[in-house]
Amino acid sequence: MKCPFCGFLESKVVDSRPTDEGESIRRRRECLQCQKRFTTYENIESLPLMVVKKDGSRQSFSRQKLLGSMLRACDKRAVSLVQLESMASEIEQKLLNALEREVPTVKIGDLVMESLKAVDEVAYVRFASVYRQFADVNTFLTEVTKLLGEKDK
Repeated sequence: MKCPFCGFLESKVVDSRPTDEGESIRRRRECLQCQKRFTTYENIESLPLMVVKKDGSRQSFSRQKLLGSMLRACDKRAVSLVQLESMASEIEQKLLNALEREVPTVKIGDLVMESLKAVDEVAYVRFASVYRQFADVNTFLTEVTKLLGEKDK
């Protein structure tokens, strides 16, 4: 590590400790030439996750937008914010673990519906009605009938 004071290329680590809930490491270093101390931070380099929308446009993944859509689906339901944040984190982690830098909205929507179905069926139907763009009551009834059929099994 290059010393910011004298430019010497070698230093030793005096102290290391995690910061930001383990997301980075803070290191105190000492230059081997001038003996001055300085701090460096080590972070994981992550590539941005891009969402491919239905019209082909791309935008960066937003955890807040994901959480917002789930909050709307769970409005006035017995689903806590902690549960929703946990579900959003799981979905985000699944997307990152897939190692695909571009993810279609269809995949994200399916993951949200899968999570909501396990927690609250009404929230699941609410989300599905917007996500799948139910055109009429028959489409809505088909989805509810399918949900009831899975519940009976």
